[in-house]
Amino acid sequence: MRVAAAIKLNDEERRTLTRLARGRRTEARVVVRAQIILHAAAGMKNKDIAAKLGVKADTVGRWRSRYAEDGVDGILKDLPRGGRRATRRSGVESEIIKKTTCEKPANATHWSTRTLATELGLSRSMIQRVWKANGLKPHLARTFKISNDPHFEEKLRDVVGLYLNPPDNALVLSADEKTSIQALDRTQPSLPPLCQCG
Repeated sequence: MRVAAAIKLNDEERRTLTRLARGRRTEARVVVRAQIILHAAAGMKNKDIAAKLGVKADTVGRWRSRYAEDGVDGILKDLPRGGRRATRRSGVESEIIKKTTCEKPANATHWSTRTLATELGLSRSMIQRVWKANGLKPHLARTFKISNDPHFEEKLRDVVGLYLNPPDNALVLSADEKTSIQALDRTQPSLPPLCQCG
């Protein structure tokens, strides 16, 4: 027969656990774990704590032992779970990234998960996981503007200078030209996603 770990709390630990057990913003599972430890410190048996909180006695024993070993940190986080490594993804990840960043689909401006999955013979969820893991968002286009005015730099310095060091007793106003006119066409091409071709 296993003997439950004895739980002794100092004042600071008791305050922390009480705050966790009563916290409105504390995760529900952490609330239960804190309650388990508080009841265990009060001398209750695992089966009685389990009945009172509506959990299994094994669960009470697990968190009681974890607290005895690691303190409050032991009940705040779950242990890493098992499971197999993503071996298939690692085999196709570089191909997905290369295709996304270096090529465009026929008759489209960018890849979608559906078109790229069809092209590579993979699932849409695989494409989505790789894009998310690598911060790729081909549907978001960043644009840039480069002025072809030969005096652009000196004009820029004048305008920025006014903002940084306005003249005494002066009012500096900024106005957008052509207000209420919607720009429908791009005057410069959009930037492609960062190409990671090797």
